[in-house]
This record gives sequence, C-alpha cells and structure tokens, in this order.
Amino acid sequence: MSDTPPLPYAGIRVVEFTHMVMGPTCGMLLGDLGAEVIKVEPIEGDSTRRLLGSGAGFFPTFNRNKKSIALDLKNPEGVEAALRLVASADIVSENFKPGTMKKLGLDHDSLKKLNPRLIYVSHKGFLPGPYDHRTALDEVVQMMGGLAYMTGRAGDPLRAGTSVNDIMGGMFGAIGAMAALRQRELTGQGCEVQSALFENNIFLVAQHMMQFAATGRAADPMPSRISAWGVYDVFTVKDGEQIFLAAVSDKQWTIFCKAFGLEELLADPRLATNNDRVLARDWMMPILRSHLAGRSAAELSAVFEQNELPFAPITRPQELFDDPHLNATGGLAPVRMNDGSQSKVPLMPFTIGGERPGIRLQPPLLGEHTDALLREAGYDAAQIAQLKARGAVAGD
Repeated sequence: MSDTPPLPYAGIRVVEFTHMVMGPTCGMLLGDLGAEVIKVEPIEGDSTRRLLGSGAGFFPTFNRNKKSIALDLKNPEGVEAALRLVASADIVSENFKPGTMKKLGLDHDSLKKLNPRLIYVSHKGFLPGPYDHRTALDEVVQMMGGLAYMTGRAGDPLRAGTSVNDIMGGMFGAIGAMAALRQRELTGQGCEVQSALFENNIFLVAQHMMQFAATGRAADPMPSRISAWGVYDVFTVKDGEQIFLAAVSDKQWTIFCKAFGLEELLADPRLATNNDRVLARDWMMPILRSHLAGRSAAELSAVFEQNELPFAPITRPQELFDDPHLNATGGLAPVRMNDGSQSKVPLMPFTIGGERPGIRLQPPLLGEHTDALLREAGYDAAQIAQLKARGAVAGD
C-alpha cells in the first residue's frame, strides 16, 4: 500500500467541452490536482492541435492529465454519448460562444435536470451584461480593460507577452468549481460558475484604478511610470548586456552603495530616504548607470546575490528549459508534443506536502480514450462500432 496521500480531487469527474486556452486551463488545473478530466473533442480534434506560430504549444501546455473522446455533437447519437458522460460527472466545463451549448442541449439549465448535483463552469468573454454578446479575445479585453495601455509606451498600447487573461480566467473558473464543490457538500446541490476574460482583466488592473482613487492622479503606462522605488531599473552594462537591478528600501540602498563604492551618494542628504531618491531619479540614475556600465552582468549578479539584493537577468522564454532552479526543484516535467516528440513543460507553481502536482497522463491523442469511456457509459462493442460507422464518434 502506497504511503502517498491521494490528490485532493481524486474521485471527481470533469467533462470539458473546451478549446484554445481558457477552458483547457481550468481542466488542466483540476486534472493536476487529481480529477479525472474527460476532454470532449470534435471528430477532427481540438483546433489547437493544428495551430502554428504563437499557438503551436497550446495543446501540450494545457491538456495534460486528461482523457480524450471524439464526438460529433451535431449528430444526435454524439450528443447522447455526451449526455451519458455528463450523467456521471461532478463538473462540466465549457468555453464556447454564448448560446452554442444551449443549441446542443448541453447548457446548464438542461443538464441540471439530468444531474442536479452537477457543477457547470462557463468560461466567457464577459459576465452577463451589456457586453456579453461581444466576441472577446485576450487582446480585446486587454485593450478595453486598461492593461494594454499600462503595458505599452504612451500612445502605443501593447498586449502583455502571454495569454494572461485566458490563463487566469481558467484558473478562476477552477477556483469557482472548487468553491462550488464545497458548497455542494453543504447543500447537496450543484450550481453554475461563470468566469470571464474582461472581469479577470479588470481584477488585474485594479491596483491602477485604486491608485487613482487614492491619489487623484492617473497611473502612467509602466514604461513611463513614476517608480515607487529609487532604484528599480533595467541597466545596460558591459558588452551591451542587460540586467534588472533594484534597491527598494533604505537598508538595501546602504548595502548597494557600500558594495559598489558609492559612499559619496550614501552620504548625500538629498538621497537619505527612498522617497528622496524617487524625487532625485532624474540626476541620480545617470550617475548609477555610468558607474555600473563597465561591469558585466555576471559580475553584477554575483555582487547582488552575495548581498541579498534584488536582481534578475533578462531571460528569453526558451532559455528557461535549462534554468538550474527549475530543473533542480522539479518544476519542469517531460511532456509529449503534438508530433510525438518529447519536451519539458512547466508544472503548477505550488507544492502540496512538498510535492509539485505532476503529469499522470500525457496530453491525449485524439480520441485516445473513446472506446474505454463509451464502455464505461454502458455501450457494448457492437454499439460502439455502430457509432463509429455513423460518424458519431471517432477514436481508438
């Protein structure tokens, strides 16, 4: 008998009708935490299996720890198979356009009649309201929700460099599902959970909204912001390398000045406190940049690390595969890519009992578990063969 405790959501069955990033993130999080996640794909497969460019890694990133069944939901027999799966589910998750699931008879109101204990998670562009008819993308809500304004330079709005709202929207969907599971323990009834890109984005920029509420001054875009700290910048140093360096407290400023022979600045009464240094940045920062310009990024890193000061190399995403900390701590795990090759993928950024939730099931092949899941749902071999012959299902 294993001494390893069960994962927290072992025994929970999730049926997801999802694609792209937001919905699959929700299922991946629940799957990493032990849930059985059944990914219902169209006969041709989730479109993220075929994306190029920035979407080429979507499927292996967000679809581990899942089983795949391929169903034609435009075929009544495909819908019937989906309903059989839903009947045994604890959670249904979907991220289709508003109205799509209702047309299929797979909306919350329809399914709660079949399974009153069902928790139904909808991932949408907007929560119900004046905007809910709009088609949303991560870029759309970043532009209309202030994040692109804050990320780019003035007059040049820029989306963040990753799918922040899609990923976090899926996370909040999972958090809502977890809360609903607890509520079901208290009431015996399921409920609907809704998560949305736009509202997620507003949550992200709340700090800038509240800065205005607190000060009456609008937040400047990040590239031109007034920093809250005296030293908090990217420095260009020897051989054109770049490194981020910071000294965000009076104690750190003292350590920084002593480490780099800047006793004259340390003694300057105009730089006595962090707020003094913020107000003096126009003339102070050129002095610091000139003083550090001849040192290498590696040398600066060593001094900052030795003195427990904040610093960071400017790292490209592909360089993280070889990051010594990620590899030493088990933060990366082997994953099967769409073409069958192997790579490494980041795991969830937390531990439970000292362990990172890992990969129990590789991202599934299209319809890899179709036959097994249909058998569990009560179909016999002849019925499964008939479903395949009629194009209602596809798989192994």
